[in-house]
Amino acid sequence: MQIPTFDRIIVLAFALLVDLIFGEYPSLIHPVVYMGFVGKFFDKKFNQRSKSKVMKFALGSLAEIIEIFSWLLVTLFIYRLIKFNWILKCLFEVFLLKAMFSIRGLYEHVNKCCTEDENELRHAVSMIVSRDTSSLDKAHLYSAAIESLSENTSDSITGPLLYYVLFGLPGAMIYRIVNTYDALFGYRNERYEWFGKFPARFDDVLNLLPARLTAIVISFFDFSKSWEYIKKYGRIKINATYPMSAFAGVLNVGFEKIGYYKFGGKLPDVKDVKRALSLYIKAVSFMIILLFSLLLIVILLLN
Repeated sequence: MQIPTFDRIIVLAFALLVDLIFGEYPSLIHPVVYMGFVGKFFDKKFNQRSKSKVMKFALGSLAEIIEIFSWLLVTLFIYRLIKFNWILKCLFEVFLLKAMFSIRGLYEHVNKCCTEDENELRHAVSMIVSRDTSSLDKAHLYSAAIESLSENTSDSITGPLLYYVLFGLPGAMIYRIVNTYDALFGYRNERYEWFGKFPARFDDVLNLLPARLTAIVISFFDFSKSWEYIKKYGRIKINATYPMSAFAGVLNVGFEKIGYYKFGGKLPDVKDVKRALSLYIKAVSFMIILLFSLLLIVILLLN
């Protein structure tokens, strides 16, 4: 179901170029939007109050597995239709791969948080985090924005691109479906505690490597301080707090999600959000160079 390994360099380069020039696809043609629609359909059909915990767990697991195989089969079918045209195969893979990650889109969302206007800030932050922002002060809103930026550097960039490098388009697609299901259902509440348990644990497993790789790359920009934070706070959550603590260390700021975790240090202000975006650009640039280098190694090993 994949193009030849050497051609993956071309696909990755053009997918990055499309992302940096155009940003996110419109919702109407965005594959991840449809991944979410399918997930919500299964939620509505399978996740009913009357079902037992075991049944909810089984159906949540089944829903995710069905969606993974459905996307892979549809992709394989399209590949078969265009298998005799190299250009069409590359364009199709560029289209799908670009949908699996977001560099410009993430930057633009967080850049909207670079404002002193509290109402604008609250709205901008509410668009990128799942926590309730209605009662947060400005410092905690800025903290949430940078936390989201750092966590999504791993989830929205390192994860899908790393799995593309290692396993081709199926790897990137599986990662994105799993990450989407975790975003939809990975909550410890009455509705999703059991229906979302498999998606959440699957997401944890797939993010073990991307989260740590992201933290390592970020730490290059202030090794001693970032590792001081990583050692203190990295293990608070199984994955997300590794890139978060690396970001906090390099920026020398504190983070706090009230009632869940607190990193030592002064909470961020608007200048720190701008500094975080600058760090993001440098870290992502370094990550892209690293991933291209890894892809070349993979290609040499496979050929």
